[in-house]
Amino acid sequence: MKYDCLIKGATIIDGQNQPSYLADVAIIDDEIVAIGQLDATHAKRVVDAKGLVLSPGFIDVHTHDDTNVIRMPECIPKISQGVTTTIVGNCGISASPAVLTDEPPDPMNLLGERKDFKYPTFSSYVDAVNDAEPAVNVATLVGHTTLRNNVMDDLYRPATPEEIGVMKKQLRHALNEGALGLSTGLAYASAKRCEEREVLALTQELTRVNAIYTTHLRTEFEGILDAMDEAFRVGMATKVPVVISHLKCAGAGNWGRAHEVLEKMEHARQSLEVGCDCYPYSASSSTLDLKQVTHDYPIFITWSASLPDLAGKMLSEIAGELGLSLLDAAKKLQPAGAVYHNMDVDDVERVLQYPLTMIGSDGLPNDPHPHPRLWGAFPRVLGYYCRERKLFPLTTAIHKMTGLSARRFNLVKRGEIKVGNFADLVLFNPDEITDSASFRQPKQAAQGIHTVWVNGKISYQQSTGVQGRHGRFLRRENTELASSEIMEINS
Repeated sequence: MKYDCLIKGATIIDGQNQPSYLADVAIIDDEIVAIGQLDATHAKRVVDAKGLVLSPGFIDVHTHDDTNVIRMPECIPKISQGVTTTIVGNCGISASPAVLTDEPPDPMNLLGERKDFKYPTFSSYVDAVNDAEPAVNVATLVGHTTLRNNVMDDLYRPATPEEIGVMKKQLRHALNEGALGLSTGLAYASAKRCEEREVLALTQELTRVNAIYTTHLRTEFEGILDAMDEAFRVGMATKVPVVISHLKCAGAGNWGRAHEVLEKMEHARQSLEVGCDCYPYSASSSTLDLKQVTHDYPIFITWSASLPDLAGKMLSEIAGELGLSLLDAAKKLQPAGAVYHNMDVDDVERVLQYPLTMIGSDGLPNDPHPHPRLWGAFPRVLGYYCRERKLFPLTTAIHKMTGLSARRFNLVKRGEIKVGNFADLVLFNPDEITDSASFRQPKQAAQGIHTVWVNGKISYQQSTGVQGRHGRFLRRENTELASSEIMEINS
């Protein structure tokens, strides 16, 4: 039998944080079938990989592409930077199971407008993804705020026991249909009044099926250690893995505290399966939060529903034009989106280097002027932080965006180059890979990505762009991790 594709002479970095080696990789259908010194005459197609690195396809563990993988299935911001799997439903907001009677509340509006929320059941979302045939694989968490919005008449209060019971039932159905787990966004006003007992009740559903809990902490500012304690209490009480989303020390008064935050992580990992993700920038992006309006750091307005012509400027500039204080100007712009330059670069580097840190872009694809992380997060890690800043070797960088992520989210046969695994692969030039996206021009494809395979098919080449859409919906596997595997992830 001939190979469908033979990748010849690549430097293999297999995603397991092991030394690289030279080899050929053969693909038949969607599977890696052989690795070694292989005969090119047995292949229908040969790709010359001499001088290039072949790695597993990158797994973006933190995205908000929920509706975009359906509406814009070419997924160019993702596939162009080597991402072959995107995990949606983060920060408590997901496109399903969602029932809206009005426009989506903040921050669900990051995912689109009311007309984009067409998935009242999890299975309807799965069907829509498969029908759209996106360029990348899609797996999803269930958003806590989405569940709250389904059952509550007022998001700015605690849920009643009856409402929690309905949310538990909806979550249970989604988990049975393949959801990865539950995400919360406790920092947002629409979930801020949620009590810890509400999260505990919902995470009990995760225990039953060995699912995962991810959380945008109640605060990433001065109270971050207490917020981490809350997340870890939930994990300990229900015996579920906990992932802290976009771990950071936000706010000028919080700069320099990464060592305290990481010490807290180290303590927790002794008794709980924990992890975190991080994007490689010192600026965050979300909706415009009046509580974050300050003179301490620059705030860039990316969109405004009420004053759209003023978007694309710094908040301080807008305030000057309107003759208002920063806070009053922000109120005039609402609802709006913003980029906050609110982190210290040294803190970002410490978190990136932490062994349990995965890479996630946290990009906002519906933002008219998005944070550059949407298009550039993964090449930035490989080019700037790995090659230039030398924070870690290339093998470690690849592990953080492939093997570590696949094992943490139990994506079976993904994230590692080995025989029998799905052929999600990225071929890139380690000397040239770099992020082109900038804060001024954020919609720029990365440089140095040669070829991307998704499920065994060439899906993107830098020279020609998107070649085809071969992604799939990835359901959670119910198999439990062996204790030895859990220890390996946490080691």
